[in-house]
Amino acid sequence: MTLPVLQADCARCFGLCCVLTPFTREAGFGATKPSGVPCHHLQADDRCGIHATLREDGWPGCTVFDCFGAGQQVSQVTYGGVSWRDHDDLGEMAAVLSVMRQLHEMLRHLVEAEDRVAGVTGDLLDRLTDLVAETPATLLALDIDRLRAEVGEVLAVASARVRVAWPAGTDLTRGDLAGRDLRGTDLRGAGLRGALLIGADLRGADLTGADLLGADLRGCDVRGASLSGALFLTQPQVNAARGDAGTTLPGDLARPGHWLGE
Repeated sequence: MTLPVLQADCARCFGLCCVLTPFTREAGFGATKPSGVPCHHLQADDRCGIHATLREDGWPGCTVFDCFGAGQQVSQVTYGGVSWRDHDDLGEMAAVLSVMRQLHEMLRHLVEAEDRVAGVTGDLLDRLTDLVAETPATLLALDIDRLRAEVGEVLAVASARVRVAWPAGTDLTRGDLAGRDLRGTDLRGAGLRGALLIGADLRGADLTGADLLGADLRGCDVRGASLSGALFLTQPQVNAARGDAGTTLPGDLARPGHWLGE
C-alpha cells in the first residue's frame, strides 16, 4: 500500500482550486466566481499573483482552504499531467476534485486513527488508498456518503478508545459554543466532534485527547492552547483559528503565517 501525499503540494498542481472551486466575496474571498472560471489572480504558470499578501488584500478564504493533497493527485495521477487548460470538460474535473478532496481528508483521518489505535481501520485504509488511483468515471460513481459514514464509524471507535484515558472528559459533541469563554479550561479527552466554536476563547486550554473532528474553529482564539495531542485536527481548522507561538500543534500541521503577529 502506497499512500498518496496528504498535504497540498501546489508546485505539482495546475492551480485547480483557483479554477474549479466556486467562491464568494461573502465567504472571505475578494471576488465571487463560479466553478470553471479562473481567479483573476491566477498567473500563466498556475501560481497566485498575491499569495504572499492574501489576507492583506482581502482574500482570507484562500489562506484557510487546504486540499489535503487532492490537487496534485488529480493533476498528476487522475488526469496524467493534463492541465485544466487542455481539458474539454471542466465540470467533470471539478467534480473529480471534490470527490478526491473528500477521499484525501478521509485518508488523513484514517491514518491518524491507525496510528493511535493499531488495527482499528481494518481493510478500509487500503480500500481508500486504492480508490484515489482510479479513473474519473470510477471516482464519480462512488457512493461518497456511504464511504463517509463507514469512515465515521471507524473514527468514532478510535476516538472512544483513545479518550477512555480521560473518563471525566466533557461530552460537547455538536455543542453550540460560539463565543464562549473557555480560557484555561481542561478539555482533555473532551468530545468536541462537530462543535460550533466560532469566536470561542480557548486561550491556554488543554485539548489533549479531545476529538475535534469537524469542529468549526473559525475565529477561535487558541493562543497558548495545547492542540498537539488533539484528535482529527486538520490544517483548514488550524488556518481558520487564531493562534500564536505558544499554541502547540500536531507535528504534521503547519503554523499559519498569520499567527506570527499574534
